[in-house]
Amino acid sequence: MKSDKLREFRQAAYKLLGKAHDATFELTDAILTTRNAYSLADLSLSPLFRRKWPSIYEALQDTRPQRQKLMHLYIKQIPTENRPLLAGDHTLWPRPDAVTLQDRTIEHTSPGFGGNKPIGVGEGYSTIAWIPEDSGSWALPLRHERITSYENPIDKATWQLKQVCKNLPTRPISVWDSEYGCAPFILKTADIPADILVRLRSNMQFMDSTPRIFRQGAPTKAW
Repeated sequence: MKSDKLREFRQAAYKLLGKAHDATFELTDAILTTRNAYSLADLSLSPLFRRKWPSIYEALQDTRPQRQKLMHLYIKQIPTENRPLLAGDHTLWPRPDAVTLQDRTIEHTSPGFGGNKPIGVGEGYSTIAWIPEDSGSWALPLRHERITSYENPIDKATWQLKQVCKNLPTRPISVWDSEYGCAPFILKTADIPADILVRLRSNMQFMDSTPRIFRQGAPTKAW
């Protein structure tokens, strides 16, 4: 990205951060350039954050980013020559010791080691990102939002995909993990203008309506 285009993008994003936009903008730069941060106070040590550490908490409390307009800004950065590739996922921010944190939920997560239960306590987030390259880990999140205790990952992902697709100039390809390889997700996204590729669990079976014919030989294959 050329420097002029990057400067224009940053200025446009800055105007959409709502209150406390100066501290919020510097906090964003600190997050993007800090490899490891174990607390919010750690981010205040970044040379890009030119305020004292209490400003981080005040910024997070006061800021109200205009999420819909920010999504439109992000979508403008997607080239229109090819169909965009989107990736959706549901992730857990584990907060097992934050007993006073409001609206904590029990979320599915990958086991950290053998024998661990695949659940955790904390906050669940649903993300849809644009994947610009065939290789590498860089991605542009278009929607990244909390899944409250009153929502579920399937409904949240469906709503996010609908919001993104109705603002894209071309029909995207979207890829999803096995959590979304279920009938509710397929049915709820059937009318969304996107081609969906879902990873399926290894123990899942598909059956058609053709009556089975039992005969000698190899067992009937599910498909």
